[in-house]
Amino acid sequence: MSSFVLKIFAIISMLIDHASFAFYGKFSPWNYLGRLAFPIFAFQISQGFQHTSNPNKYALRLLLFALLSQIPFSLFLYTITGEFLTLNIFFTLLFGLFAIYAYEKCPSKWLGFLACILLAGLASLLHTDYGYYGVLLIFLFYVLRNHKIGMVVAFLGLTIVKFIPSFLQTNFYYPNILLCLFTSLAIVPILLYNGKQGKKSKYFFYVFYPCHLLLFAFLRIIFTT
Repeated sequence: MSSFVLKIFAIISMLIDHASFAFYGKFSPWNYLGRLAFPIFAFQISQGFQHTSNPNKYALRLLLFALLSQIPFSLFLYTITGEFLTLNIFFTLLFGLFAIYAYEKCPSKWLGFLACILLAGLASLLHTDYGYYGVLLIFLFYVLRNHKIGMVVAFLGLTIVKFIPSFLQTNFYYPNILLCLFTSLAIVPILLYNGKQGKKSKYFFYVFYPCHLLLFAFLRIIFTT
C-alpha cells in the first residue's frame, strides 16, 4: 500500500467520521470507522519527516494550513457542540513534527525525549485535537520506524492509555471500548505500507480538510435552524 493509498484511506475515514459526528453524534457506527483516520495521518507525518528535503518548509506548510483551517474547524465544532476553543488537527501534526525535529537535533536523545514530552504537554494545554496522544503517537511512529513489533506494541499501549480515563469515567461504557478498538485497527493499513509514494498529492489533504469542515458546518446551519 503506497503513501497515496494510505492518505486516501485516511481521508475517507475522516470524512465518514466528521459526517457522522455532524449528523448522528459521537457514538454512531460510522463514527467508529472514522477512528482509523488520525493514526494514519500521524504515521504519514513521521514518514514525511524522513523524506522531506526541507523540514522548515514542511513545518511552515503545516502552520499555514493550521491557521487557514482554524475558522472552518471552530465553526464546525460550534455548530455541533457549542465549543470552539480546540485547535485543529494541523496544529497537532505540527507539534508532532517539532517533537521529531527536536529529537534529531538535540545533542542527547534523553533531551530529545524530554522535548517530546514537553511538546505533548503543551499540545494538551493548548487543546489541540488529540492533544498529547497525537504528538506522542507521531513521535513513536518515527522513533520505532525500523522496529515493527515495537511500533505495534507502542501504538496499542498508547491508545489504551488514551482511553483509560473514559473507561473509568463511564464504567467501561461499551461504545468507548469500540472507539478504542477501531482506533487500534488503524495499525493494519499502516503495516501494509510499502514505503512507496504512489501518486503525488501533496496539497490534496491540506485543501480538503478545511473545505469539508466548512461544508459540514454550513449543512449543520441549514438543516438545524
